[in-house]
Amino acid sequence: MGHAEPQATAVEARQPYWMPFSPNKEFKAEPKMFSRAKGMYFYTPEGREVIDASSGLFCVAAGHCRDEIAQAVFQQLQTLDFTAPFLRAHAKAFELAERITHHTPKGLNRVFFTNSGSEAVDTAMKIALAYHRVKGQAQRQLFVARERAYHGVNMGGVSLAGMVNNRRAYGVGLAGVYHMRHTALPENRFAKGQPDKGADLADDLLRLCNLYGGENIAACFVEPAAGSFGCLPPPKGYLNRLREICTQQGILLVFDEVITGWGRMGAPFGAQAFGVTPDLLTMAKAVTNGAQPMGAVAARQDIYDAITEAGPAKGVEFFHGYTYSAHPASCAAGLAMMDIFAKERLIERAAAMSPKFIDAIHSLRDCGVVTDIRSVGLMAAVDVAVDGMPGARGHEAQKRLYDAGLNLKNTGDALIVAPPLVMEDKHLDEIVAKLRQVLKSL
Repeated sequence: MGHAEPQATAVEARQPYWMPFSPNKEFKAEPKMFSRAKGMYFYTPEGREVIDASSGLFCVAAGHCRDEIAQAVFQQLQTLDFTAPFLRAHAKAFELAERITHHTPKGLNRVFFTNSGSEAVDTAMKIALAYHRVKGQAQRQLFVARERAYHGVNMGGVSLAGMVNNRRAYGVGLAGVYHMRHTALPENRFAKGQPDKGADLADDLLRLCNLYGGENIAACFVEPAAGSFGCLPPPKGYLNRLREICTQQGILLVFDEVITGWGRMGAPFGAQAFGVTPDLLTMAKAVTNGAQPMGAVAARQDIYDAITEAGPAKGVEFFHGYTYSAHPASCAAGLAMMDIFAKERLIERAAAMSPKFIDAIHSLRDCGVVTDIRSVGLMAAVDVAVDGMPGARGHEAQKRLYDAGLNLKNTGDALIVAPPLVMEDKHLDEIVAKLRQVLKSL
């Protein structure tokens, strides 16, 4: 008789998975797991409730495990599980693109599908380069972004990003990417919504135009409100000034709305919330409620027309795409989510809840460890005082949050609150109470 293979210990069984953005050694020794989710809550393997105040990862706008989305994906996988997006298509891809344009700013009515926000950012970079080339301005090879920005983890997005830990291990990244200063000014501490000071920082773009030649810059990438770094709302007039400079210089303005899109700012996108229309707009996350991977770039029609009309009469015009672009199951999830947005008026609910949410989060100002609170729409960040190494206290907070039954994202010492748009008053009370408990313990 053969000998049975020895059973791996729990710790050994966890070793093969290389976790992203995680302290792998520490986690595998002391795992913090979820086994299921429903509505506003995760559940640990032991059955303990953990309220989700980060919408998973800014994804789950409609609450977890929506039956409508699950059924749509299930039925799609039984009908058409996959078709290559090159030279072939399926009806739901066209339907979802059309439904998305009901929400995007006026004029941004051409949609290119990706599988993530990172891919959407790199796609937008390619669109910008291709557009300028067919317009006879191939010298426009430079990009401008901002400090303390996050634009995904592909090499294009890493080069645009202004978060040092996401860049330092990978060298200089792409050449020809320059950065404006961030807008987190000390005089705007504890501001609610858009701060009053800092609009003049948009003139950093003009300074870079004067230094490198505006005629050489392809696009300027900004998050309308920086998300992953810790909720940095734009100063009043800041985005308007960027739009003005881009228009004057012939630079494409790109809004990275992977986090700020789909109601997070109390409007369909940050573009509408702040009254500024970009030329390209990236999205992902909540477009499928996080139930299936999907991202997209919404482009002005004239950008699409310029690239497609410059191509051959019967050939590929834009040499770019992904195996899983407009995957049938993702499109099915997206269409179900569009129905939920319409039926439950999630964006309007977010706008109505925002003032109460902001006041509640700012009530934590009296916790001694809190050094700043920033907020806009249904997103806020609570900064805790540095204790020794930057990020150490935020990391400790993460452990205590799990034990206290509260799920948040942190970046360093910034605790980011971005609850599902279905949050009710009772959920807000629970989130604030548990966050206060952890802040006091720190």
